[in-house]
Amino acid sequence: MYVNKKTPIMNILSNLHILLIISSLNVINSQIIQDSCTSSILQNLNAQIFFDTSTLICSNVWSSEGFILRTSQAGPSLWSFVLSAPNTNSYVAIGFSPNGGMVGSTAVVGWVANDGSATMKKYFLGGKTPSQVVVDQGNLQIMNSTSSIISLSSRIYLAFQLVINQPSQQLVFAVGSNNNQAPAPPSFRLTVHRNQISVAFNYASGQGSQVSTSYSSLKRVHGILNAVGWGVLLPIGAMIARYLKHIGSYWLYAHSSIQLSGFTIGLAGIVSGLILNDRIDINVAKHKIIGLIVITLGCLQIIAILIRPSKDSKVRKLWNWYHHNVGRVLIVLAAFNVFYGVHLAHAGSEWNVTYGVFLGIIVTIALSLELRLLTQED
Repeated sequence: MYVNKKTPIMNILSNLHILLIISSLNVINSQIIQDSCTSSILQNLNAQIFFDTSTLICSNVWSSEGFILRTSQAGPSLWSFVLSAPNTNSYVAIGFSPNGGMVGSTAVVGWVANDGSATMKKYFLGGKTPSQVVVDQGNLQIMNSTSSIISLSSRIYLAFQLVINQPSQQLVFAVGSNNNQAPAPPSFRLTVHRNQISVAFNYASGQGSQVSTSYSSLKRVHGILNAVGWGVLLPIGAMIARYLKHIGSYWLYAHSSIQLSGFTIGLAGIVSGLILNDRIDINVAKHKIIGLIVITLGCLQIIAILIRPSKDSKVRKLWNWYHHNVGRVLIVLAAFNVFYGVHLAHAGSEWNVTYGVFLGIIVTIALSLELRLLTQED
């Protein structure tokens, strides 16, 4: 009877003990998942990091992507780094740059493959294409005996030490695309990054500040010039040639002047784009190719005007067919590339809306005039 009377109390105590254990586990898991500069998460990783982490200075170097950098000087020519970032089934990278850009940097890159295996590699970023990013190359001397990569819950930790008097203060951080394709042997080739940032880092204070891009104005100028030149003036000039021939020879002067202005402004836009492409680390190959096709077609149109046959020539009909259709292709490609450029620049919906409204008005007017022209012919 004594045992039976105590059993409920023992059961209650046992259940409370289990609840306390579960609560403790939840606290631990919460600490593991949510890393921050105020957490003591590295204490849970001491057995997997092969150098002293007690003196590391913490900095939220890239808040929007959840990148946290901990670093300190471990010796006269030895520096310790621990980079923490969300595990997005792609790579995370820290690059040490000579000029703040990705090209010319040496980067430490880590990722977790689909099978759960974690890998950390050194890369030299010799260019903007994946083939120019060379694995196991670069001017950083990494202490391999102290390097480790840790996948813990929803985050990945890159721990390494550099043998160097003073690391570069121009740091570049990048995160790979969310395509669930980690770099694979034997090439370990990196795909184009989804996002990247340049940070001017102070090792003494542990403070990093994003390097503001000096090319935002150039981007804006590039977009405006191309939108106005190729995307606005050329369609207007084409409509004048198509629907205003009844006003006499004035249509030709207006058409020629507007098209030449559009070509000149558009050419300036493409030149600014080529300058921009040399100065920023972004892959815009398709946008660039379409732009070069547009400028080529524009040059062909000018050449066609210079060799335009007389009205009574036998080839005038063929020339008209060529001139009209090349112009139509040019206008369609230019309009598409304007929208595509806005998309690549993440310029915001207001740019698309503004140009889309204008294009809608132009198309509506063109359809109305085309119907009127067909009616008159009937």
